[in-house]
Amino acid sequence: MNRAWIEARIPHQGRMCLLDEVLAWDAHHIRCSTGTHRALDNPLRSHDRLGIASGIEYAAQAMALHGALAGAAARASAAAGAIAGAASRVGLLASVRDVRLHVLRLDDIEADLLCEAIHLAGDNFTALYEFALHDKDRCLLSGRASVVLDASRRLRL
Repeated sequence: MNRAWIEARIPHQGRMCLLDEVLAWDAHHIRCSTGTHRALDNPLRSHDRLGIASGIEYAAQAMALHGALAGAAARASAAAGAIAGAASRVGLLASVRDVRLHVLRLDDIEADLLCEAIHLAGDNFTALYEFALHDKDRCLLSGRASVVLDASRRLRL
């Protein structure tokens, strides 16, 4: 699943789509890779650098992609006669907790980044994920995130 495939499934387009490839996924987990942190035209760069906190957006996009994949799988199962799961819906990153930043910036990381998100819990209104961003040797950033589903409809934004 490459970048074009990803862009067709999440709202982030063009340079703002930060993920390059889905390496693996299942109902509870997704693992993606990217090299966009090295791009000089990365839209999250500020003052000629890409700070580590920008990694939270990489994780948020992995969560959005996981929601799209899991929703599509649930709809396919429902069409095959199984019990329907939650459909893919737009989510709003409501909070992050226990965020640990292990480096200062991302743009000086030579290796591709690996972004993982694990769906810990959720219902029809929210999802809780654990996330981590790694290079080939170490964890760069980790934490947990709460996502509110269908926020614009529920909060009338």
